[in-house]
Formats: sequence, structure tokens, C-alpha cells
Amino acid sequence: MPFSVTAFNMIFSVGNINTHVIPAVATPGVQLDVLRLDTIHPVVSGNKWFKLSGYLRQARNRDAPGIVTFGGAYSNHIVAAVYAAKSAGMRSVGVIRGEEPQRYSPSLQDASANGMKLVFISRSEYAHRKRSPDLSWLDSSLHHYHLIPEGGAGEMGVTGASGILHLADGWETYSDIVTAIGTGTTTAGILKAAMPGQRITGISAMKNNKALYGEIEVLLQRSVTERLEVMHGYHFGGYGKYTEELLRWMNYFYHMSTIPLDFVYTGKMMFGIFDLLKRGYFSPGAKILAIHSGGLQGNRSLPAGSLDY
Repeated sequence: MPFSVTAFNMIFSVGNINTHVIPAVATPGVQLDVLRLDTIHPVVSGNKWFKLSGYLRQARNRDAPGIVTFGGAYSNHIVAAVYAAKSAGMRSVGVIRGEEPQRYSPSLQDASANGMKLVFISRSEYAHRKRSPDLSWLDSSLHHYHLIPEGGAGEMGVTGASGILHLADGWETYSDIVTAIGTGTTTAGILKAAMPGQRITGISAMKNNKALYGEIEVLLQRSVTERLEVMHGYHFGGYGKYTEELLRWMNYFYHMSTIPLDFVYTGKMMFGIFDLLKRGYFSPGAKILAIHSGGLQGNRSLPAGSLDY
């Protein structure tokens, strides 16, 4: 079942979802719009609810007392999952990659404050456990909990993400759709919903994540190379990394557009779009839709004063 605003309203009040036209682009005749998924909800914003909605519906249908999911210390998914589960009257457990830190990140502080039980495991064990549906290793009392994969990946996450485009008026008329890529679930959903002639470009937030094509093809059970191009040159050092150049550009973009970006995903995506415009990647007359996938709470880990918003 695709995402619907009605389903969203079962738990949340929907904010103002719109497209924001960016006036300053480098290529004459090119139209660049931003789908403001960051305005949906202050916590479960951006693409997070789309990927969570199907899993939460499954959990409620099963009368599961809670959910178990996976993520890193700065995971927006963890923050969204605990809030969504709490709002649905369910408990939550977060399996966190890496040893327990002496000082919790803002994301972990939020998760803990909202009642999520945090379980820290080594990176090697995490890589193994996150791909297994078996929760018996965790706690025998949790066997009735519903498992949500890392980042909301999987068939239900793809189905939920396939509803994103339908929130943009006239989405069928865009020649190009651009999104940031982490696990590839959102991109897979967009590919699933896109019209045959639309080109999908993904800006990878990770360094040298060459496995993305294969992972997305597994999610969709078909080849995607003729529809999707992944750009790997805008990671600014790797996942969760940034440079002063990126932060300066995010501030420039905010003053130019009034749109806030996050440094993990959307800042890199939008920087990539503008650089690709300069390089002539987009055809003259292209109509581009950029997906703002939210995640603004991740900026709290930056030094104070780094951003002008």
C-alpha cells in the first residue's frame, strides 16, 4: 500500500508540504524545485516517515508491544523511529553501532529521553545482526517486538518511499529527479514510482559506496542502471564528514533560498546539483525536482555558530 496523507494523520498532524522554486541556477532555461519534506513534521520529517509507515502498520496489525531497529550514534532514523513508536503507543529498542560513548550524541539523547532502550554492540557484530531477523540474541522478552531494518530498508520501506513523488504537484512533468542516497531505500522507492522518461540522479553521502547499484537492484528485483546514475564525488570526506567549504556553501544556499539543509545528506546533494549544473550535466530546459529528505536535527552535532540557521 503506498503512503497516504490519511495514514500519516492517524498519528501525526501533517505540516506544509510544498515545492520551493530555486531562482538562481547556472544553466539558462533550467527549472529547479525542491520538495520540502523537511516541513512535514519537526521530528519524523523528510523521508523517515515514508520508510517507517509500513513497518509500523505491520506492528500495529500484529499487536506488537514495540519495535526493534538499528542505527548509528547520529542516526536520524533512530530519532524518528522512537518518536513514531511512542506516538503509536509502542515501546522501542535501538541497537546502536559501536561501543557506548561516555557522552551521548544529540540523537541518542533524544532517543533515550523518549524511552528507547539503547543496546550498543561492536561494529563487526552490528554488521552481522542488522541483516538477521532473529532477535533471540537480544533479549528473550523481545521476541514479540516487530523488527524494522536499519534506515527502514526493505520492501516495506521501498513501498512507503514510492509515495514521495506524489506529494509534488505535477511530479510527472519533471525531467530529472535528484535525491541524496544513504541505504538506497528512498531512491529505490522513487525509481519504483517514477515515469519511464524521468532520469533519477543520486548523490551518495558515503565515500566509494560502489555497492549501491546492487543493493537497489536487490530491493527492486530488476536492473536500474539505465534509469539511475549515482554520483560519488560529493561526500566531503565520507559519511557524516564535512569541510568548511560545505558549511559555507550551506549558509550561502540558505541566504539565497531560505531553505535549511543538513550536512550529512541534503547539503551534499544540493552542492552536487549546483556543481552538476555548472558542468552541463543537466540538459538545457531541464526541469529538476530535488527531494529534501529532512534530517536537520543532525546539524546539532556541528560546533555552535557553524550555520546561520
